[in-house]
Amino acid sequence: MAHNPAFLELVNDAKSRIQQVDIEGYQAMVASGTPHVLVDTREESEWAAGHVAGAIHLSKGIIERDVETKVPDKSTKLVLYCGGGFRSALSAENLNKMGYRDVISLDGGWRALQSSGLPLEK
Repeated sequence: MAHNPAFLELVNDAKSRIQQVDIEGYQAMVASGTPHVLVDTREESEWAAGHVAGAIHLSKGIIERDVETKVPDKSTKLVLYCGGGFRSALSAENLNKMGYRDVISLDGGWRALQSSGLPLEK
């Protein structure tokens, strides 16, 4: 997908201040049993079409409003994903601003997850 320049500038600015992990790093995290909550930040229609088994859904449009209800402990490790890692980066930056201390954006997002071998569900 071709993104608009101002959006890419915003995303790249956010990425300069957040933690990111690629799919190999995330697979290693899962394999090692590192406790975390996987959060799908995509839209409802994207979630309904398929998502990672065990993930919770907090779309970018509502994550700031609802995250404290779903994940009240701000020290919880959160791994966010979207389609490719752009919306999750923006969401990660906002969660950091809200006091969440261990937020990671999955670079490559859903596209990388689909070929990762991790269990998926609809």
